[in-house]
Amino acid sequence: MLRTTSPLPGFGLGMGILLLALSIVVLLPLGALVGQGVAMGPAELAQHLGSKRVASALTLSFRAALIASVFNLVFGLALAWVLTRYRFPGRRIIDAAVDLPFALPTAVAGIALTALYAPTGVFGSALAHLGLQVAYTEVGIWLALIFVGLPFVVRTVQPVIEEIDAEVEEASATLGASRLRTLRRVVLPTLAPSLMTGFALALARSVGEYGSVIFIAGNLPNQTEIAPLLIVIRLEEYDYNAAAAIGLAMLGISFTMLFAINATQVWNRRRIGHV
Repeated sequence: MLRTTSPLPGFGLGMGILLLALSIVVLLPLGALVGQGVAMGPAELAQHLGSKRVASALTLSFRAALIASVFNLVFGLALAWVLTRYRFPGRRIIDAAVDLPFALPTAVAGIALTALYAPTGVFGSALAHLGLQVAYTEVGIWLALIFVGLPFVVRTVQPVIEEIDAEVEEASATLGASRLRTLRRVVLPTLAPSLMTGFALALARSVGEYGSVIFIAGNLPNQTEIAPLLIVIRLEEYDYNAAAAIGLAMLGISFTMLFAINATQVWNRRRIGHV
């Protein structure tokens, strides 16, 4: 049997490089964190995680991440659809602006959002007249997480939308289906895997976000203090066990959420395959 030449390494060498890189970047740091948790023991872990401040920070981080990711799922799909299916003046500028959160340092984004939505900012002062406040509240955290997570949904869904033939939608309309039915029965099943992937990426990005949040959140314990900030505070206090305990809690919750999302993706693919 003739072997074809390839510019990439073979399976053995490629797998070795993969495992080495994965171990250095992912497995060893996570293993060290889990090892520190095992060394502490269940009693000390429960002691560190049992305080109201830790529970409030963890709840806020994951609740805000979920809300922001759901928002990005809906409006990221709408934005990707408009950028892909329509041609209009300024489309290239908007398309390039979608990638701005990738290139912009998160601290800069946080400062800019705070300057705009603080009570003395351009938008914040206008909202204050309506009795609304964004900066230094949970709403401000949502805004920062939406900003950093939106590109993940748009860039994941956009290539799939480009592959959907417009004739499929026209055929659905010809058969008498309404726009809503076409969206629900034709478009969304095709986009579902990429939507779930974009949602998972946005969620993972939002859960660990730090730089853009700390400026606009206000960082009030039990109110607007996120878990990553509390980890930094514990490290500054040289309380490494407490920081590791919070990190383990975030790791466990994140793994459970991502596992559920992946399981949903697998179920959705099987369901579509049997239709």
